[in-house]
Amino acid sequence: MLESAGHSIEEAANANDALERYYLKRPDLVLLDIVMEGLSGLEVLPRIKEMDPDARVVVASADIQTSTRDEAQAAGAVGFINKPFVREQVLETVSHVLAGGMAWN
Repeated sequence: MLESAGHSIEEAANANDALERYYLKRPDLVLLDIVMEGLSGLEVLPRIKEMDPDARVVVASADIQTSTRDEAQAAGAVGFINKPFVREQVLETVSHVLAGGMAWN
């Protein structure tokens, strides 16, 4: 859905791959799932922020608990997207964050 909207994407197969790709590519935005092979997304997020305090990371999860959202925000995420993904919500969140905003739906 992101490619069809004109965005270039990089995919990571697991937490270590995500960290390596971030280090090498420094993307404009990271969509980070909480459930990952290896470390959880909430463990990966602070490591990305250590590499780049200005990193824009949006966490994606089916977990709707307020505590999970709060933990992601405290770790430096700029937004949260609920799963399953809704195309309009994802594209709106990505556009808003890339424009410098935050997106806590």
